[in-house]
Amino acid sequence: MELARRLDLEILSADSMSLYRRMDIGTAKPSQEDRAEIPHHGLDLVEPWEEFDSSKFVRMADPAIQEIRARGKRPLILGGTPLYLMALLRGFFDGPSKDADLRLRLEREEDEQPGVLHERLERADPTAAERIHRNDRKRLVRALEVYELTGEPISRLQTQFEEGPPRYRYTALALRRSRDELRERVRHRCRQMFDQGLVDEVRGILTAGGFSRSASAAIGYREVLDFLEGRLPAEELQYRVRSHTHRLVRRQSTWFRSFPDLRELELCGEIGDRQIEQAQEMLAFGQEAS
Repeated sequence: MELARRLDLEILSADSMSLYRRMDIGTAKPSQEDRAEIPHHGLDLVEPWEEFDSSKFVRMADPAIQEIRARGKRPLILGGTPLYLMALLRGFFDGPSKDADLRLRLEREEDEQPGVLHERLERADPTAAERIHRNDRKRLVRALEVYELTGEPISRLQTQFEEGPPRYRYTALALRRSRDELRERVRHRCRQMFDQGLVDEVRGILTAGGFSRSASAAIGYREVLDFLEGRLPAEELQYRVRSHTHRLVRRQSTWFRSFPDLRELELCGEIGDRQIEQAQEMLAFGQEAS
């Protein structure tokens, strides 16, 4: 927010869960006051019971970026979700065509033995299995479909993300914190979500229309769903959310270490003027997009 104020930017969210309406507490969306002050894009696009993916994100983000530029401004793209960022910057993985019979067989196997697709992917493509949650059936089916049709792991075939010129010129900045500080911030964030009423928020969405597969994969929401459906004891709920969040932190940290030309800003505690000034210097806003 402070960078956007000082540099007259508009904000584009690249977070795969903030785009769902009603999912406010568990995604830590910016307040209405923040949105009124600084234009935000990529928030509250669809209902939780609708599916959304990286291709839809790019179809939303491209015209948003054009509109921002037409107003003589630049976008500050915040993430978020690595797949969405890479789809925006590098395009899409052009894999084999869908095989309806194969997909139906995989779906049936998962129905008969929940968790079997993730276990199979762990053996065939550990890199993809680390990235895809065991409840994200859509991506599990696609990864196994690609493997069965090509004999190659999908993670190996997605090298196009790392080759060729990007779709936009950009400057990338990662904010880094120590492991101990991250752990404490996760603890605080978890307590805050439940204090603000995450369980009631999930109940309300279930009453209104429920969750799509993609929405139900969100950390915080999927654990509350397990709790409400009797698969998770109440005393384990917050611990499970913290555990899954720490795992996400590790996965994202690993992924961003391989991000090309990434600049890093070390943070500790509250962000002050000096750190804001450092971020301004590092972002090199002469680029077309940052």
